[in-house]
Amino acid sequence: MARIRLGMVGGGNDAFIGGVHRIASRIDDRFELVAGALSSTPKKARASGEALGLPRIYDDFRQMAIREARLKSGIEAVAIVTPNHMHYPAAREFLKRGIHVICDKPLTSTLADAKKLVKAAEKSEALFVLTHNYTGYPMVRQAREMVADDIIGKVRVVQVEYPQDWLTKEETFKQAEWRTDPARSGAGGSTGDIGTHAHNLARFITGLEVESLAADLDAFVPGRLVDDNAHVMLRFHGGAKGMLWCSQVAPGKENALRIRIFGESGGLEWAQEDPNYLWHTPFGEAKHLLTRNGAGAGDAAGRVSRIPPGHPEGYLEGFATIYSEAANAIEAHRDGKAPDPDVIYPTVLDGLRGVEFIDACVRSSQRNSAWVTL
Repeated sequence: MARIRLGMVGGGNDAFIGGVHRIASRIDDRFELVAGALSSTPKKARASGEALGLPRIYDDFRQMAIREARLKSGIEAVAIVTPNHMHYPAAREFLKRGIHVICDKPLTSTLADAKKLVKAAEKSEALFVLTHNYTGYPMVRQAREMVADDIIGKVRVVQVEYPQDWLTKEETFKQAEWRTDPARSGAGGSTGDIGTHAHNLARFITGLEVESLAADLDAFVPGRLVDDNAHVMLRFHGGAKGMLWCSQVAPGKENALRIRIFGESGGLEWAQEDPNYLWHTPFGEAKHLLTRNGAGAGDAAGRVSRIPPGHPEGYLEGFATIYSEAANAIEAHRDGKAPDPDVIYPTVLDGLRGVEFIDACVRSSQRNSAWVTL
């Protein structure tokens, strides 16, 4: 089948996440990048597009959306990899022209924009995919399948954390600059950048929604305008309780996303820095180690594994799974069919839940960590 024609907004020469998206889109050979508006600065957009050898290079995303929608061989999907405040205006332009959107997280920089984007996606015939890439890891899929199959019983406790250390000191390089600017990142700092990943992972594996939370947010670096550390207590619908910690001022922690889930009859534990393993502990028994594509791994993990056990798959492959799931859905859409029910990817509604989480954390912390509902 022909590769899906892909465009990109943002992700120019010095942008980290743009390169990740480009690699992820090509790992399973399902997409071909053919157009881009890679920077808000026309000169840089041109230089970045030329460096990638793009056939069509644009100075701005609106110009790109209009022209590509008119071309017979225009893009079928667009990856939006800009700072958060540009997600909504860029996505809106492509959605209203029927072009599928693959958008980086968080969904938007404000809750008002998130709600508007949900409406735009609902009005459009195009698909909307949000790249919460950790949902693409095989052993995360394994954990989700085990919870759904009641292997650990009814979930009682969820503990999830995502500490990093790269913003421990005041930084001035590009990635730090926009992520600590509330006008571009939104009101949440660590809560928006990595807390949304932790929140999404808890929802994805357990199938539970947060009912209310109490958050204590801090900006430990003097002068910082957004949080760089958050402790959040969670109450889920159905009675489960949880704790979420995200931090970008934790020296020695790089990308230490970890989740522990405890049910009535057992527990699960997974760590992003050792992603090919999932620990399962039935109550009263020895811990069981499940490995990616190894003995005991189920169908959900197997369908997104690419290579035999013992050969590590990680960040880029997990990201590529989201792109491949998007490709599955787009190809089904081409044929006027529903995608296979096993195809899973984060949607615009998952994005809305993430922005609601950020908003609730900020509101709670402003009220001395009072409990607030989502």
